[in-house]
Amino acid sequence: MATESKNNNTKILIGVIVLLLVGIGVAAYFIFNQKVQIQELQEVSLLNKQELEDEYGQLSYEYEKVKMNLKNDSLLQKLTNEQTKVQRLLEELKTVKAENKSEIARLNKELGTLRQVLRSYVTQIDSLNRANAQLRQEKREITDKYQETARTLNQVSQQKQDLSEKVTLAAKLDATNISIQATNSKGKVQKNIKKIEQFVINFAISKNITAEPGERTIYARIMKPDDDVLVKSRTNVFPFENKEINYSIKRVVEYGGEETQVTMYWNVEEYLMPGRYRLDLFADGNRIGSRSFTLDD
Repeated sequence: MATESKNNNTKILIGVIVLLLVGIGVAAYFIFNQKVQIQELQEVSLLNKQELEDEYGQLSYEYEKVKMNLKNDSLLQKLTNEQTKVQRLLEELKTVKAENKSEIARLNKELGTLRQVLRSYVTQIDSLNRANAQLRQEKREITDKYQETARTLNQVSQQKQDLSEKVTLAAKLDATNISIQATNSKGKVQKNIKKIEQFVINFAISKNITAEPGERTIYARIMKPDDDVLVKSRTNVFPFENKEINYSIKRVVEYGGEETQVTMYWNVEEYLMPGRYRLDLFADGNRIGSRSFTLDD
């Protein structure tokens, strides 16, 4: 009987030991499993923190990219301030532990706010760019219209100038039938150069109904073979092509638009060299005729 009771106690003890071992095993399993879960949560928190840091870095880059081509000083300063805030929060994030969920959540919310701020600035910049593009287009159109108007005015001015030049050219006097006779004091033509005492110059001013009627001063220049001008005084000059040149004879005639005969005289009081001479006639600042003649020994 005692032996049987002893065997029962042994069985009970073994059962208790087995139950304890099973309990210990179950507890160890749960403890290990919980440790693994905690480690996984820590890894997830660390990964989330790293992703958040990357997002802050990307946002700072986006602020910098928007600033690169921005010329508006006011907006540029505001973007710079916001970018500085991004950098400050990023540095703050780096010091926060991955397990500090409340701080991570706060910094994540700040990130969302800063993104919204950037989007609002991008919208403003796009609006300004569109407005500037419209202004540039309007400026180009105004410039094109101005240039077109300027070209039209230049064309009108050129046409007016051309017309004025044509009128001036049409009104220019013209000397025709020019003749020069070398004579003595009695009006007899002389072939001997030493006997010449006078040059008699005859010509006609052609009919020109476009020329303004009135008095005209006709200037005659007699050029010697050495290209010197026959003059009575070196002070006898008249304007031609923006300079003052000498004349030999001048005469005022009344011109009414019809053909007008003119005679001019040069009294020879100087030595005449043999050779080719040239007579040029001028009026109204224009050369109106020319004729060459030769004097022989």
